[in-house]
Amino acid sequence: MSDYLGDVQRYDSGASEEVVDKIVKHLGIALRSRDASLVSCSDQSELDRVVEKWCGKKLGMDEAAGGELVSKVCEEMAGDRNKARVTFYYLVAKHAGKLGDL
Repeated sequence: MSDYLGDVQRYDSGASEEVVDKIVKHLGIALRSRDASLVSCSDQSELDRVVEKWCGKKLGMDEAAGGELVSKVCEEMAGDRNKARVTFYYLVAKHAGKLGDL
């Protein structure tokens, strides 16, 4: 858990351990696979799934708003070759103002 929190805190020093833990629990078994634990901003089908599943179903956003935030987070994390899924999801929720809803 501390690895996830540490990575998130590189982008948001005030990140809540409780919120990060909720994202980790939401992702569950997917985090066991290295490939599934990362987000590829160059794979449009993966980004579409993030918009549909995370932004749409979990955060209650429409597709356009979700797509805009996913693009914003891709730009924000551009310096990271390996974008951790927990951090990516956290930043999307943060920019959407939905951290309190998790």
